[in-house]
Amino acid sequence: MTEHDLIERKLDSKLIFDGRILHVCDDAVMLPNGHTASRELIRHVGAVCVIPILDDGRVIVERQFRYPVGKVLTEIPAGKLDSKEEDPELAARRELREETGYTADELIHLGVFYPAPAYSDEAIHMYLARGLHEGDQALDQDEFLEYRLVPLKDLVQQVLAGQIPDIKTQAAVLRAWYMQQQD
Repeated sequence: MTEHDLIERKLDSKLIFDGRILHVCDDAVMLPNGHTASRELIRHVGAVCVIPILDDGRVIVERQFRYPVGKVLTEIPAGKLDSKEEDPELAARRELREETGYTADELIHLGVFYPAPAYSDEAIHMYLARGLHEGDQALDQDEFLEYRLVPLKDLVQQVLAGQIPDIKTQAAVLRAWYMQQQD
């Protein structure tokens, strides 16, 4: 079997909900065996996340209430793209500056991941930020968070102990840790 033998083809798409951030569709697809099926999915513009590591090895993390899960979570700076055409690196720089006040001399792309590919097309671009310079936060009017400085090694231990449930933070922390071990 080849990859081609696994592909589903869209036959039709119906917009069920058109929100500010999420767009829910019900698509009719042709399965590889010729049968048809329905796929409910969420269309998302995409997002970025940044693991900012200071010269002393501490990481800037945020504590923010997340309404859908009803908890304050520890996360790295992140945000959605303004459009599908926006350069993810520019969005990462914007989110880092707005949420923490820091700017970076260097951004290293750590890859892209799909947080929920079974029902969403959201792609999150991960970046490692180095050469950080402190400045003033510029939070959105509806954004409330605090940031802390935590050694990368401690964050890795927290991820492995299940204390950081946010997947973008888990993925970026572990990739940054791995990169640091290779240097």
